[in-house]
Amino acid sequence: MSKALYRKYRSKSLDEIVGQKHVTDILKRAIEQSRVSHAYLLTGPRGVGKTSVARILAYQINKMPYDEDATNLDIIEIDAASNNGVEDVRDLRDKVQTAPVSASKKVYIIDEVHMLSKPAFNALLKTLEEPPEHVVFILATTDVDKLPATIISRTQRFSFRPIGVADSVKHLRFIAEAEKINVTDEALGLIAEHGDGSFRDSISLLDQLSSLADSKEGITSELIEASIGLAPKKTVDQILDSVESHDVSTLVSLLDKAFDEGINGSVLSRQLTLRVRELIVEKPQLLPLLDSLLDVAKSIQPNLKLLSVLGTAATPKLSVKTAALSLPVLEVTATIAELEKKAVQTKPKESINSKKNDQTSAVNKVASSSFDWEAVVQYTRQNHVGLFSVLSKCSYELDDKKLTLFAGNKFYKKKLDDTRYSSVLYSALEEAGIYGLTIHTIPTAPAPKDSQAASVAVIMGGGEEVSLETS
Repeated sequence: MSKALYRKYRSKSLDEIVGQKHVTDILKRAIEQSRVSHAYLLTGPRGVGKTSVARILAYQINKMPYDEDATNLDIIEIDAASNNGVEDVRDLRDKVQTAPVSASKKVYIIDEVHMLSKPAFNALLKTLEEPPEHVVFILATTDVDKLPATIISRTQRFSFRPIGVADSVKHLRFIAEAEKINVTDEALGLIAEHGDGSFRDSISLLDQLSSLADSKEGITSELIEASIGLAPKKTVDQILDSVESHDVSTLVSLLDKAFDEGINGSVLSRQLTLRVRELIVEKPQLLPLLDSLLDVAKSIQPNLKLLSVLGTAATPKLSVKTAALSLPVLEVTATIAELEKKAVQTKPKESINSKKNDQTSAVNKVASSSFDWEAVVQYTRQNHVGLFSVLSKCSYELDDKKLTLFAGNKFYKKKLDDTRYSSVLYSALEEAGIYGLTIHTIPTAPAPKDSQAASVAVIMGGGEEVSLETS
């Protein structure tokens, strides 16, 4: 049976460890000077060499040649994930008292040590602090935050870094040439990126793809995209283009196609994140999108979250801004009569006339427009009942290219500002033959037109004008 590539090319000495020179240099110097600690803690992400370093270090402490396939009675590996109880640690505590069989030191390697239970940590604590002279502990973990501070303080800690793409590509190229695997440089870069800083994951993916690749074409970017569910780079660029051009319809179509092809929202968001990172110097306006994309992977519904993030970024910003909410709140202490008298005394006649002319102009614009609000409402009734239930309760004002919607309350305003609703509203306007409008939403009813009623509304905190007819 053939050996997995990540096992076949596992490092055999500290000099062969790639990308962790800041760790291996210190360990080599300590061994050369015979300054061996009683306990080491190796922390860092998965697949970066922690276990390999632990095994190599165990042999070099004993000045023995490293042999991965050999079994040494004085080098004991323990998986804390399956031996995490207090009884397991008590058994270990009894065994450490036994002297080594053939080596100078008995070395215990405890992998995934963060999986130990709290009682197990307490049982290990005293032994870890003052072990017998012939014992060395090497602890390894991917989640150092779960370790008690008392454990960390009794060890020499070495933090491993994620493997850089350049180092990963170089090592993958070495393995590919040794194994006579035909793979393009672009494909190697894609494998390294998908490995997310893990050598083991990258090498395992190369191993998997080598059995799928055509003997002539070898491993290509297209093969990788099809095999691991990545969106083509062309699609990623088209999605970003549709966001920048505020083309919500094209954006939704591209996302639907990607999701139908089995591309997960988390994977696609990571591809978009990497692409935006490449373009950020050229297009700094994408920084807010980059920040929002980071939340997609945390969502329990990444597909919908990605649609929301991209849809919000693609929607014109003015459509979700409300000037009314940004105005300062004024305290009114005068009576209605005083307010009206003061307004008449301080406002020049030409200003009043100017305002009347502006109002007349706005009315003329509305009157001359072919805007059919009922057609818009009926379209939403047939295509989006949720939006219709909100829109049918709204009032509106149209001033040239600005459509103001009076939602009546904050709940309805929030609904209208939601990307799922606003995109349908724009579609409804287009169906009615209306283009280029900027939509503003206000969480109140329209201000009363009567001056005295308006003054009362200010004092009372708002209100809606109601027309009363007498028979």
